[in-house]
Amino acid sequence: QVQLVESGGGSVQAGGSLRLSCAASYRILSSSVIGWFRQAPGKEREFVALIRWSSGTTLYSDSVKGRFTISKINAENTAYLQMNVLKPEDTAVYYCGVGSQYSSAVRDYRSWGPGTQVTVAS
Repeated sequence: QVQLVESGGGSVQAGGSLRLSCAASYRILSSSVIGWFRQAPGKEREFVALIRWSSGTTLYSDSVKGRFTISKINAENTAYLQMNVLKPEDTAVYYCGVGSQYSSAVRDYRSWGPGTQVTVAS
């Protein structure tokens, strides 16, 4: 089973940018979907963005649409999340998971990484 590791988190001021990486331990199947999710303290894990590995088709939550961009480099087995115009409400631990369905539901993903903390100061 593929293992995922997130990186790239940190602390930034509101309006700043960060680029997160999601690296897979081995080749991601073309039928897979990579999803980015986040979880703030005391809240449930929520969908942020996804990308279909074969076609590059993407989907975003309304809260990040126009500010975040998900991308991938197949040869590196890595997905990225470019986050611009960050807001304090974006503060959370960000996770990536792999799934087989074009879905924004947490239950449809597995092989979660340990997460990377993103903190946005006002």
